[in-house]
Amino acid sequence: MSQPLNDTSLQTAEESSAEHPFTVLLVEDLASVRATLAAELRRAGVSEVLEASDADPALRLFKLRRPDMVLLDIRLPGTHDGYWVAQRMREMEPGGWTPIIFLSGLDGELDVWRGIEAGGDDYLVKPVKPIVLAAKVRAMRRIHEMRRRLVMLSDELHVANQRLNEMVEMDPLTGLVNRRGFDRILHTEIMAARRDHTPLTLMLCDLDHFKRYNDAAGHVQGDACLQEVGRVLREVCVRPRDVASRYGGEEFALILPNTPRAGAMTFARALGGLLKTRNIEHPDSPLGPVLTLSGGITTCIPDEATSAITMVMRADEALYAAKAQGRDRFFSFEMQMDTVEQRKR
Repeated sequence: MSQPLNDTSLQTAEESSAEHPFTVLLVEDLASVRATLAAELRRAGVSEVLEASDADPALRLFKLRRPDMVLLDIRLPGTHDGYWVAQRMREMEPGGWTPIIFLSGLDGELDVWRGIEAGGDDYLVKPVKPIVLAAKVRAMRRIHEMRRRLVMLSDELHVANQRLNEMVEMDPLTGLVNRRGFDRILHTEIMAARRDHTPLTLMLCDLDHFKRYNDAAGHVQGDACLQEVGRVLREVCVRPRDVASRYGGEEFALILPNTPRAGAMTFARALGGLLKTRNIEHPDSPLGPVLTLSGGITTCIPDEATSAITMVMRADEALYAAKAQGRDRFFSFEMQMDTVEQRKR
């Protein structure tokens, strides 16, 4: 090999190595050549050199350590050559990319073509000049750093998109899911309940005589009241997939996955009781001095005929019945239907 690079020419590479560690897997069967190349790699700023002499340990190291670059001799002892090793490495990182540079004493066009076809990215002819090796390392480090930054930017963009979606699907006044988010989540939960054959409950709630509340207390106080109701709904939605939504105006909706009919009624009673304990004063309610709400409930194990529209219609019909019976109560659509059927008999 030629004389190694001087210390000045390697200063930038070493500083970069300290900032972002760079690991190289060196696969070379000749111990003397491997030792020389390892020394030159370290002088070129490589943080760690992993060494292997044949195919099996090379693949084990690649799988366990995930190096940033591979220097791979084509001629290896045993039944598998460097081309085969490169192909296995590519199979081990679907969607990923680790630069593979082949080492060989041959520089024919066919050898270069075979190396690229096997998954290699570059080709060095032995004996490798230190200045050429250092240049390759710097080039691959630049590519590695650009890829690292792209991954970081991609992750940041993903987080930003998630936050944007949350903002788009959030009611700014109450902090609950808005109508857009409600529509999407209800559709998703219907599909999940249909697949898993589990009960899904939808509850529509309406604050009793809220127009009279706004007329008497003003819209600023009305907004504060809606915010407090939003806090109550968040408190009762304790399971990860329970969703409280501001459906519109003084209407709220709750999506309760894996909740049977009996559990839905228990939930409704707890919600109504919790709201009353808050003692939110209603200045002009014919039902009493504190704010109350009415609710309509539908519970089913969705089938192919079940849709978000049909569930909302059922819950809305039950809500209408609760209001017609004097408000401050919850009605179940299915229980109403059961009662109708019993009367027919």
